[in-house]
Amino acid sequence: MNIPNVGIQQFTLFGLGAFVSLTAPVILALVWIFKKKERFTTILVGAVTFILFALILEKPLQALVISIDHPVKRFLYDNPVLLSLVAALFAGVFEETGRFAAYKTILRKRTNKETSISYGIGHGGIEVMLIMGYSYIINIVYGVMMNTGAIRQVIDQTLAAAPEQADAIRELLDTVAGFGISGLALGLFERVFAVLFHVGASVIVFYACKDKKKTWLYPLAIALHTLMDFIAALQLFKLITIPGWALEGIFAVFGIAVFFGAYLLLYKKDVTEM
Repeated sequence: MNIPNVGIQQFTLFGLGAFVSLTAPVILALVWIFKKKERFTTILVGAVTFILFALILEKPLQALVISIDHPVKRFLYDNPVLLSLVAALFAGVFEETGRFAAYKTILRKRTNKETSISYGIGHGGIEVMLIMGYSYIINIVYGVMMNTGAIRQVIDQTLAAAPEQADAIRELLDTVAGFGISGLALGLFERVFAVLFHVGASVIVFYACKDKKKTWLYPLAIALHTLMDFIAALQLFKLITIPGWALEGIFAVFGIAVFFGAYLLLYKKDVTEM
């Protein structure tokens, strides 16, 4: 397998992407804290809750259901639409339940409306740092391994154990070597609206916990989160084919709608004085 060379432009873009991904959430958090006199610990709770529910709890259980070979996995892969729904449901249930649990326990005494946005900044911000920032750093590592030839041994070992991975490896190599400014812009664009979604969902679940008459907002948040990830899963499993820019456009509209819907219908109408 021919290994393409990774140029200085790609390394520069990966470095820039990693820098923005790791610093922008911190800057956003600091600006919000100083502007609203909010507690940093609320943002920290949002970040830790994401790690606990989305990475430590959700991912292993999701892998158990859809990655390890067993009758349920085979049934799901024979029904790819259902597979997409199940994969999306994991994210919706675990992340929104994480928000719900945090508001009901650690943050139960923090009933000022700013708490909802503080939590959302922590939740969405750490996702950017751990997922997007990490991916750019890994791409830098891949680039160095490709240019030095160190990756060839890894490829040979992978193909010896799983020759069906050849296309996936080729796609990875081409993606790293061909990464351009449009890829960086598209990725950062998507993350902005993902954070908007997370803040909006955090506001929705906050009011589900704050007002017993609005508990129905919790399953609504699960449904909205599942719907967004369902669209992404359909694309991932190649059940639909949407150009990257169009898919990100859909996510942008979704993120904006959830954020401003939550802000205008819930957050802005809350006149409770603390």
